Amino acid sequence: MKKLLFYVSILLTSLQIGAQSITINESAGWLESAFVKWAPVAGVDSYNVYYTGGGQVNMKIDNQLIRSYGTYFRADVPGLAAGTYTLTIKPVTANVEGTGTTTTSLTVVAQDRNGFAFDGGRVPGGYKADGTPKSGAVIIYISQNTKNTVSMNITGASKNPCIGLQNILYGIKKGKDTRPFIIRLIGNITDMTVMEGGDITIENANNINSYITIEGVGSDAVVNGMGIRLKAASNIEVNNLGFMNCDSTAGDNVGMQQDNDHIWVHNCDLFYGNAGSDADQIKGDGALDNKGTTFCTFSYNHFWDNGKASLLGLSEGTTVGLYVTYHHNWFDHSDSRHPRVRFYSAHIYNNYFDGNAKYGSGSTLGSSLFVEGNYYRNAKNPMMISLQGTDVWSEAKQANDPGNQGTFSGEAGGMIKAFNNIFDTDIATNPMRFVAYADPNPLFNVAGKTNSTTDFDAYVSATRGEIVPSTVISKIGGNTYNNFDTSAALYVKNLVIDEPAVAKTKVMQLAGRISGGDLIWTFNNSVDDKSYAVITGLKSALTNYTSSMVAVQGEIPEVISSQTLTTSTDNNQTVASNAAIDPMIFIWGGDATDASVSGLPASGITFAKDAVNKTITISGTPTANVSYTVTTSGAAGTPASSTGSITLAGSTPSDEIHNFTVSGKTSTFYSITGNMNSTAGSATYDGLTMTARLKIESLPTTSITYTTIATSTLTLVFDPSFVGTIKISVGTTAGATTTYTAVNGIVTVPSLPAGTYVINKGGTTNLYYIKTKYDATLGLGNNVQPIQLNLYPNPVSTNLFLSSANAQIENIMIFSLTGALVKNIPNEVKSIDLSNLNAGSYVVVVTTDQGSFTQKIIKK
Repeated sequence: MKKLLFYVSILLTSLQIGAQSITINESAGWLESAFVKWAPVAGVDSYNVYYTGGGQVNMKIDNQLIRSYGTYFRADVPGLAAGTYTLTIKPVTANVEGTGTTTTSLTVVAQDRNGFAFDGGRVPGGYKADGTPKSGAVIIYISQNTKNTVSMNITGASKNPCIGLQNILYGIKKGKDTRPFIIRLIGNITDMTVMEGGDITIENANNINSYITIEGVGSDAVVNGMGIRLKAASNIEVNNLGFMNCDSTAGDNVGMQQDNDHIWVHNCDLFYGNAGSDADQIKGDGALDNKGTTFCTFSYNHFWDNGKASLLGLSEGTTVGLYVTYHHNWFDHSDSRHPRVRFYSAHIYNNYFDGNAKYGSGSTLGSSLFVEGNYYRNAKNPMMISLQGTDVWSEAKQANDPGNQGTFSGEAGGMIKAFNNIFDTDIATNPMRFVAYADPNPLFNVAGKTNSTTDFDAYVSATRGEIVPSTVISKIGGNTYNNFDTSAALYVKNLVIDEPAVAKTKVMQLAGRISGGDLIWTFNNSVDDKSYAVITGLKSALTNYTSSMVAVQGEIPEVISSQTLTTSTDNNQTVASNAAIDPMIFIWGGDATDASVSGLPASGITFAKDAVNKTITISGTPTANVSYTVTTSGAAGTPASSTGSITLAGSTPSDEIHNFTVSGKTSTFYSITGNMNSTAGSATYDGLTMTARLKIESLPTTSITYTTIATSTLTLVFDPSFVGTIKISVGTTAGATTTYTAVNGIVTVPSLPAGTYVINKGGTTNLYYIKTKYDATLGLGNNVQPIQLNLYPNPVSTNLFLSSANAQIENIMIFSLTGALVKNIPNEVKSIDLSNLNAGSYVVVVTTDQGSFTQKIIKK
């Protein structure tokens, strides 16, 4: 009979899951990938997604490719060869898979693998030429939750396992592990614990057999506050990532620093970095810079109002063997350097130059640029050679003025060959100037004002394969064009490219991340075409950017704590001498199986544990001031903890000092969120010399929360040169905020009443030291109460009851374990009817005026 009931139960569950309908909101194929969005189904534990096509049938995708956005789910499938595919979503409850829903046919198109990165048949990155993973490829998923904890054994690493993304990359740096690596970033990734100068750094000792792809999943993968730096690296692909707010020491969104080869950077969104120290770094330093690196392709990237889009070449000192391709990039209101070139041979084709306020491409120091098939819309100076032509033209004098001009360089010139470019310009809006070599009928020049055989911007060829004569030389330096584009040994000679208007359309459809990315900004052409100032609205959108992703499938149980700890009385008490405290009872629950106390027994205060009733009771008569912490433990969930203090009236608690050089971010008094600066500094205070420092920044948000039991004075020690501001808020919710200004790097705030305070960024700086010093005399009653909230019964059949002793409930949200919001109650209630929810596990998040409370429940 028991077996019969069991099989009947399984059958009923299967029928229930099979009957659940999945509504597909959107699906599409993209560049060697496809995606699908669907509405969440209440009571579903998870989803399985399968793809069919490309010779594969019902291939299950990895869990990490499935993400919740609250009101919808999305799955992306990278690594597909061009062709027709369908995606099928199946709900899973109690390990039983439903029948699911299938998309219509989706068309996946091939990536454009042209350019110098593919010289010699190389295919940079972990994918094959058809877009599928290379044989034996290792796929690593990185999210905000796993960036510091992901673990892998790397051949040749100094120590295994390598823990955290950067340490894995440090293992690969040795060049001993030749497995292809595909590193997939999910969501908004902020600074990691281990970085190099604030960057994600990739090296592989130029091993010709080593291949690495670092890419984003979907339309919202963001590298936030960092850049990607390449050194001594070969066969690297960077793809489908958004870069914003970079504040690394190098300052580049993507930077090829030295000795790299066969690099492919494509389909990235390149936004503002943090302002640098130089006047021309108000939008950040370089968006995509290349030094000492050859055989590169930079394609289908979207440059968003960057000040300096791309520097190519620095101190190479030779023009031999340096080759780079720029094609199908969208230079969207970016100001200059598209690119700005020293030494290199650069093929610049089929790009869309869109409202560029300073100049397009610039050639210096013997570089040779073949600029063809590009579309220029209101680009002020499309091409320039250093110290001649437009570079030294004075609009005010209507003449060349080399002594007082020089737009982008004081260096000797290079040479530019141009062919079949379109200039679409409203001269009244953004006056464009272009001087073609020996142009008998100038359209964008003033006839007779300059000698176009010596002061020209480019040699405009009559045919694509025309050889530029050796008599055409730069005015300064006497450099000639090397005609690399006509060499049979290079791809350029036989490449068939798009017509400029076709290229413009293609760029606007495909440049940047999938579907244009998740942060879209609309430029005001009438203003932004000719302005190179920071656009405050765009800057604000980047500074305040947050991901709309709720969860990665499979990560929710690890992120939300299911261990709970509540108290029946105050955590903090102040009593008169020889008086006993009110007993404090801590109750552990959820997935917690035990609890422990640190700091006790001490000075007359003891505790007793009742394992049966899951309580710890603290009691006694204090003879001195005491601090303690109660912490839960268990096999599942994140431990919960609660701290408190017992103080004798009339006595003064000890100073609460935190020195980041000594303790890092670990503190029992201050709750510290943020990232340490990987670069040491120096500050002195109160006889201490300190070097380690916490970055005070907006993204990721730095915050320091602490609770005092009496009036106190707060001292903060920042970088000695800091004269900016810091913000201090009252309470953990949106309490009153006061801004304080540093004097020589120090902020002192006297007479703060007892309570909870949050320290947040005013200006950007670094913090070395915190001190809370209590006033000399304490009174009674300066107590801060923790949230006292109970949810019962658990497990629950119908009604879930809520009981709160000291907190006013403001909002209640109930999530499935997939992260789907199944109930949202925006007011205070005493009970919730759960009868319409399917059996399973859920997470309840209660927001109160005292903060938030999270507990896992089981619906029977």
